[in-house]
Amino acid sequence: MQGTAKEEHAVILDILPNGYPFDTRPVHRKTAIVQAIGKKFFTLLELVPKKEATLQLNEEVYIGEGKRDKIHHILGKIQLDKLTETAKVELDVLLKDLVEKNEQKFVAFFNNASPINARRHQIELLPGIGKKHMWEILEIRKEKQFESLHDIKERVKLLPDPEKIIIKRILMELNNEDKYRLFVGIA
Repeated sequence: MQGTAKEEHAVILDILPNGYPFDTRPVHRKTAIVQAIGKKFFTLLELVPKKEATLQLNEEVYIGEGKRDKIHHILGKIQLDKLTETAKVELDVLLKDLVEKNEQKFVAFFNNASPINARRHQIELLPGIGKKHMWEILEIRKEKQFESLHDIKERVKLLPDPEKIIIKRILMELNNEDKYRLFVGIA
């Protein structure tokens, strides 16, 4: 499933109007580069804007199939460590915003997470959550499903902020720190 996850919309993290500074090609051979993150699967992408396009940071652009108004083509995926400093700062702010806007997707994760194998549960893959919190979450959700991230924080004692946990997990996945995928590239 991960290989087929295609983004329809991306949010711009940084714009390099003259391409990368370390690109040694002559100026006339360089192209503008946009670093962006997909809204649905959190895919980090390098995009080439159309010559006449005016773009801004945090702008949402269409990158799906068919006619694109501002993006000429997608160069490909990019690793977290290849992002510019501006893009890294924007990423932190943007992930918070995307988690808030898609809160129900993450609440559903807490309500539906299941065991990976006999020894490990999906909930344990979240940073700062061990066996004790995992069992507490499983018991509490049996009584009544969680309704919001705030609800999770209120009902699970001493749990770190669920929104921050999710953001940390997304960053871990973008940095390929774990073989398991909970949020990046998952529909």
